[in-house]
Amino acid sequence: MDSAGFVALFQALAQEPLTDQQVASLRSGSLYRRRMAIVSAFIEQAAGQCPWPHCGCPRHYRCGQANGLQRYRCMECGRSYNALTGTPLARLRHRGKWLSYLQCLLDLRTVRDAARRVAVARSTSFRWPHRFIAGVRRERPAQLSGAVEADETCLLESQKGSRQLNRPARRRGGKAARPGISREMDCIPVARDRGRTTHEFVTGRGPVSAWQLAPHLLPVLSRDVLLISDGAKAYGTFARGGLVTHEAINGRGGIHVRGAIHLNNVNGWHSRFNTWLRRFHGVASRYLANYTGWQRVLDTAEWTLSGPLAANRCRQKQLLETRLLKDSLPWSIA
Repeated sequence: MDSAGFVALFQALAQEPLTDQQVASLRSGSLYRRRMAIVSAFIEQAAGQCPWPHCGCPRHYRCGQANGLQRYRCMECGRSYNALTGTPLARLRHRGKWLSYLQCLLDLRTVRDAARRVAVARSTSFRWPHRFIAGVRRERPAQLSGAVEADETCLLESQKGSRQLNRPARRRGGKAARPGISREMDCIPVARDRGRTTHEFVTGRGPVSAWQLAPHLLPVLSRDVLLISDGAKAYGTFARGGLVTHEAINGRGGIHVRGAIHLNNVNGWHSRFNTWLRRFHGVASRYLANYTGWQRVLDTAEWTLSGPLAANRCRQKQLLETRLLKDSLPWSIA
């Protein structure tokens, strides 16, 4: 709409006696369009760097628009795509409500509460967090350096939401048949250095083994690190096989700190993760990696957005919304 048309429309609205409900509808509609324009501009900013995800060819040309996004056609295979093709946000509707939902995601609201606030279906409110967090899982932090603490936390295996169970159903979450780490528990090894860089992995049921640690932990360790763990044999076997300097703490013997050798940082991450997870009243094991990635974003922001910025909660949440949206796209945006 040009300027003259907007002025005429505004004058016509000003002359009409609008009710409070009509004014609220105009306000929400304009806010929706503004947020949709922000998200579309953010997506288009990434589009200039995107190769065609099917064949990887970087040569393309503009080929019309669809659903508010520029479409491109590959010059090699002739197929068309847009900036969201091949990302977790592909075919996701209601772009104008993404930022509002990201706000609910950062406020840790429940599925039903977020659906009411953003005015989407409850099933949509359930799917959206996993779409956004799936992008966060692909962006791994920097390599671990210096003294690296490694330990695992375990959660009772859950088939929440499954139509068919391969075991008898539990009541109100249930408890494991035996204490300690068993095949009924999902194991989450966590490695954290003194710079608070964290890598977490979900290795499945049962205690973690050295062959499970190797493909996950070895690529994220820089050279000349000192790996600190408890007395579990898996870490010692992994360290010997990967030629990593290793120090073990005999927690069962009552020795938890030996100078600078301790597991306080990684155990603090475990405590924050388990406390934060209680608000969801149990999560399905198949989505556990999404929740660990979600916690990583929140935990990283807690340390990086400190000082004067931490007092400005609005600005902090805007930065986190931008990060969640950026990480859901496969191309880095400067």
